[in-house]
Amino acid sequence: MSEEQENPQENKPIDLSKNQNPEPAPFQPLDQGPATPPPFQQPPPFQQPPFGQFGGGFGQQSLPNATVVLVLGILSIAFCCCYGVFGLIPAIIALVLSKKDRILYATNPALYTLSSYKNLNAGRVCAIIGLVLNILSLLYYIFIIVMFGMGMLSDPHKMEQILKGLQ
Repeated sequence: MSEEQENPQENKPIDLSKNQNPEPAPFQPLDQGPATPPPFQQPPPFQQPPFGQFGGGFGQQSLPNATVVLVLGILSIAFCCCYGVFGLIPAIIALVLSKKDRILYATNPALYTLSSYKNLNAGRVCAIIGLVLNILSLLYYIFIIVMFGMGMLSDPHKMEQILKGLQ
């Protein structure tokens, strides 16, 4: 060992007058990197898989109408008590928007997050339930209006006859 290696804690000036000819490095092809990384250098980061492979989360975005469809689906259920008319509108809008977003997701599923797709499906299910409830509610109110219009519900004797006929 040289004197500098034995006492590394001492600060000695470097003598540049000494003619030190280091040995030439062995031949290394240019297309390959160094055999070992230089000291105190971090290794290169791991290579990312190609976009879309393994459902990578990098660069994913939510579906454009997923939240809107969910809100409209819930509103369609809530509005089924409003004579069946006001709940039909958000249910139909939610179903149209969900169809567009489902096509969008089917073309490139790796581009969109799975949670937004689940929200889209939940909104679609709520819209279908709201649509059915609103149609049933609308039919019920139409039935009531028709029965009053015909005067059957205003006359108790006619109502008894109808009920006896159903038995």
